[in-house]
Amino acid sequence: MKLMNVKNVEKLFETVNKCNGKVELVGDDIQLNLKSKLSQYFSLAKLFSDGEIPELELVTTDPDDNALLMRFMMDNNSEM
Repeated sequence: MKLMNVKNVEKLFETVNKCNGKVELVGDDIQLNLKSKLSQYFSLAKLFSDGEIPELELVTTDPDDNALLMRFMMDNNSEM
């Protein structure tokens, strides 16, 4: 699942923490478990430089988590 133009990173991580299964950030040479606080901080440092993340590729193991993340994108991805 791709998330585009993520502006509210804090709310994204709150949503990820509510997911039941694994949520992993994947890239060309990286795969991070976003349910880990350390990975969340690492991903912020690595990806979040302009106040917005243009694109994230996430892999989830629970179909309900996909719906939760889609709801985040539709409802809660506004600037704080």
